[in-house]
Amino acid sequence: MERIQTDQAPQALGPYSQAIRTGSFIFTSGQVPLTKEGVMVTGGIEEQTHQVMKNIQAVLAEANVDLSQIVKTTIFLMDMEDFQTVNQIYGEWFKDHRPARSCVQVSRLPKDARIEIETIAIVE
Repeated sequence: MERIQTDQAPQALGPYSQAIRTGSFIFTSGQVPLTKEGVMVTGGIEEQTHQVMKNIQAVLAEANVDLSQIVKTTIFLMDMEDFQTVNQIYGEWFKDHRPARSCVQVSRLPKDARIEIETIAIVE
């Protein structure tokens, strides 16, 4: 098992790793819309979703992995009314790649974020 850590994404808010590689898999911790400096992005769900995807990309890049190697995502939303907007932005980042995905509404997220995404990627 290997811990993956980068300064190009926000640091963990608690006693956990940004990602862990075990065997052929990389499991990322949930990413919220914080900048790499740890500041919540301003704006609505659009800006927050893009920041989350940038964070995921940065964590995976530290392990020489890209978004095309993601096999599963889990999206946590504060408000399911944001689903269509998030879905559209998500599609811009993944293009023709279609990982398996779950999306659920939750009552609250860290730092009162509107979105959090965690991923599982495969290292081939």
